[in-house]
Amino acid sequence: MALKYRFNLKDIKLEDFKVYLLAMFKSILPRKKIRDLTDLENFIQKKSAWVSQVTLYGYLKTRMGTKYVLHFDDEKFLGSINTAKWNIYSIALQDLTFYTLSYLKVIKNYQNTEKSKIIYNSILEKEKNNGMPEDIINSAKIIFQERYDNINWEKYFNNLPFNKSALALYDWAPIAEELKTLDRKIVLNSMILKWDNIKEEFEKLINF
Repeated sequence: MALKYRFNLKDIKLEDFKVYLLAMFKSILPRKKIRDLTDLENFIQKKSAWVSQVTLYGYLKTRMGTKYVLHFDDEKFLGSINTAKWNIYSIALQDLTFYTLSYLKVIKNYQNTEKSKIIYNSILEKEKNNGMPEDIINSAKIIFQERYDNINWEKYFNNLPFNKSALALYDWAPIAEELKTLDRKIVLNSMILKWDNIKEEFEKLINF
């Protein structure tokens, strides 16, 4: 039987909003320069998490606000949100990792693009402590390696670098397909616009 599901913030774990709330608070504070790989890894992790969660929850909140009938019971739907969150995040991490290292190579003459593997795997290992499922981590590593093997470092940062994560948001959001089809352009643009802000911030903060 189809159940009506009204999206309610209390249904989402508080931990899922920590990055979002912290980012909002930090937006009024002076931003720390990115001076080394540790700073870069922290930047990639925090910004990828923020973009992933804000766009996913924003889309869900907009859709659930219409009181649309969803074919989930509550528990299953919330499980779908969690699965979507981690899968979108894993691709967002890839996009931002590739973007930053591509930018550094071309603009700052930083040639150690192989560090992208170290950064990405380091973040995934740390996310195990936050409940990131092992199967999603393993799948993410395979996808990362495939993209790494085929990337053009000289062009990536300036050639639609965040399309994969925008498509991941569209693909993984637990919304009925007939609705997502109508929302496709809005959903994709919502994430690309967030990434545009992150790109501007990165270019101002990078100080390798």
